[in-house]
Amino acid sequence: MTILEFKTACETIAQEYKTKINAAQTATEVEELRVAALGRKGALTELLKGLKDFSMEDKKQAGPMGNALKTELSAVLDDKAQFFAAKEINDELNKTNIDLTLPGYPVACGHKHPLSVAQDRMTTILAHLGFEWAEGPWVEDEKHNFDLLNVPLHHPARDAQDTFFVDTKAPLVLRSHTSNVQSRYMEKHKPPLRIMAPGRVFRNDSLDATHSPVFHQIEGLYVDKNVSLADLKSDLTAFMKGLFGDKAEIRFRPSFFPFTEPSVEVDVKCVFCQGKGCNVCKQNGWIEMLGAGVVHPNVLKNCGIDPNEFSGYAFGMGVERLAMMMLNIKDIRAFYENDVRLLKQF
Repeated sequence: MTILEFKTACETIAQEYKTKINAAQTATEVEELRVAALGRKGALTELLKGLKDFSMEDKKQAGPMGNALKTELSAVLDDKAQFFAAKEINDELNKTNIDLTLPGYPVACGHKHPLSVAQDRMTTILAHLGFEWAEGPWVEDEKHNFDLLNVPLHHPARDAQDTFFVDTKAPLVLRSHTSNVQSRYMEKHKPPLRIMAPGRVFRNDSLDATHSPVFHQIEGLYVDKNVSLADLKSDLTAFMKGLFGDKAEIRFRPSFFPFTEPSVEVDVKCVFCQGKGCNVCKQNGWIEMLGAGVVHPNVLKNCGIDPNEFSGYAFGMGVERLAMMMLNIKDIRAFYENDVRLLKQF
């Protein structure tokens, strides 16, 4: 084959396939023409194989000529393929009657879990009352979880029926309250102290509408000179009114805790039945919100604080129980079921 014959063959292939490509009616036909022209056994590929028989001088002319044709045919094929791709999209849009000028749906944004919402509100109120944030370990030794807090060895709270014990050589437990933060903080700091300790706690409880083996608690501690039960009542009343509004009905009743003396429990009239009695309040009309009291002198002494000079009060509240009242949720298990229908309401 001479260089003139090669040039004529290139022109013939170009004219033939451009005509066929322009006449193609589907994307499938375009791909078939691509294979027929540029495939391993395509017309142009076979023509270029003949370059090996050309002289070096003829190769310098024929090579660029063949490559130019290959580039030209590829461009024509690509344009036709894009035409059919766009046509397919337009046909689909016309078929479904979508108005592209309409605004889109807003993207759903993540938000805080209702427990986080409730805890943030509680800690904000406590911060306004002057309490500072403090934290402690989840896995705790018995000294800080029980001993320093005046909980004797024979106390039921130290039994395996109430507390999760960690299977280690050292006597470790999953903390049963955030009061362990109290004991650790008082060991390292001197009065005046005013702290809140939010965190997760663990108790060997059966799961029901108001109890869970894992829940969240906020501990409060105030130690200074001349702190009394009146200070406790004043601060907790302000806290409860901040949570549930000025019309919330609150009562303080005597109780017993080994780490406080005197001790009280604080109840709020049930928001679900307005005090008439229901399953949530166990037909009592009131829901126990938290336990509190004046810090026992033994606790102060155990933590290195002179009870003859300083006094204080402490309280502990369950975040879930307060959140149930705040958010009108009747079952504590709802917080952990990951039901988006519930979670997205908050």
